[in-house]
Amino acid sequence: MRTFHYYKEEMDLVNTGVEIVEVRPSSIAEELGIRKGDKLITINGAGIKDILEYKYLTTDEFLEAEIEHANGEIWIYEVEKEYDEDIGIVFEGIIDKPKSCHNKCIFCFIDQLPSGMRETLYFKDDDTRLSFLQGNFVTLTNLSEREINRIIKYRISPINVSVHTTDPELRKMMLNNKNAGKLMDYLERLKEGGIEVRAQIVLCRGINDGEKLSRTLTDLKELHSELSCVAVVPAGITRHRQGLYELAEYDGASAAEVIEQVTVLQGKFLSELNTRFVFLSDEFFLISGKKLPGYDEYENFKQLENGVGLITLFNEEIEASLIRLGSYKKKKRAVSIITGEYAFANLKEAALRIEKSIGDLEISVFPVANDFFGRGVKVAGLLTGKDIIDQLKGKAIGSNIFIPESMLKRDERVFLDDVTVEQLEKELGTKVTICKEDGSNLVKNILSL
Repeated sequence: MRTFHYYKEEMDLVNTGVEIVEVRPSSIAEELGIRKGDKLITINGAGIKDILEYKYLTTDEFLEAEIEHANGEIWIYEVEKEYDEDIGIVFEGIIDKPKSCHNKCIFCFIDQLPSGMRETLYFKDDDTRLSFLQGNFVTLTNLSEREINRIIKYRISPINVSVHTTDPELRKMMLNNKNAGKLMDYLERLKEGGIEVRAQIVLCRGINDGEKLSRTLTDLKELHSELSCVAVVPAGITRHRQGLYELAEYDGASAAEVIEQVTVLQGKFLSELNTRFVFLSDEFFLISGKKLPGYDEYENFKQLENGVGLITLFNEEIEASLIRLGSYKKKKRAVSIITGEYAFANLKEAALRIEKSIGDLEISVFPVANDFFGRGVKVAGLLTGKDIIDQLKGKAIGSNIFIPESMLKRDERVFLDDVTVEQLEKELGTKVTICKEDGSNLVKNILSL
């Protein structure tokens, strides 16, 4: 590796660079003396717009990294490394402003939020970079020719795409966007470019289900294997839908019809593609009362972010953890698990299994009804701090309560209504432990008391 430097004043710089927020230990960057707070100006003479360009430009075995240090000196580092080896620089994933959504979907959950919440909660992104970096779903309705070429050039894969329907006119109606009918053209381009797509269908009762769903899945099947899997989830409906498109919730009978329809299609796809290809979210089974599919039927759980197989995987992780644990005894303690109404029955069974393995432990499970969004919303991830406080204050909840991290905003200890974990602890007079959404982490946290 070689370096040379000059002072900022010596150059008429157009690119101001991006601030480095972390340098990974034992990395090439640390070895070179690059520090947090320095700025990355260029890689091989090219300015960096976002993390995707950075990853693309740093794949080669030889590169020149232009870095501005805190004292104003600008150093150019000539680096030889392994192909695809990361040099250890970390900065914000999106440097320019994320692209906003231009749709007005009839089922949009953000449109169903009450007023008065934090402003950032009302921002609708539709950015392929966030799809790659964070798993967000995008509709592809705001893509330009340059951007789709960029996706293919930079190998932005996999991408999560909100499909909903392949019928052009129906999709334009559901998304309220005249560009929504171009979906299949874009998906064909991504297939030709070798970009993996994971698709999502938000199912609206009586609108894109039934025969329309069968047509959509049959159309998407033709794009396999680049289009690797499809998740089907029911539209979330809150009590704040005044003035919005009228939607009907799925009930036991209609959810069972969807399960029967998709099960038949899964068998057909398994025979033709060697994969079930389409997978239903857990909500359909919880609404209908039908038994959840087995562990192997989820084929490596590629759509967990859509709630597909969460409960089955959770149960498997609980069992594996308890088998490894064997017989374990500790002093008597009473604790509680907080969850939504959908997961209550399963968590109650899980708690009994944990109690049986861990002696002198009493676990209570409290299902919290969602008054904030409406009683039809029953997933744990949309519970608010106020609803938990209102429904649990004064109850015997023990010395510790456990909540899933999905209840909190990403990387924050704050609920959707801006109640903090610390406020919850104060109001309920107990310690709150945040658990990852896997069974082994719950067992681990209980044992760590």
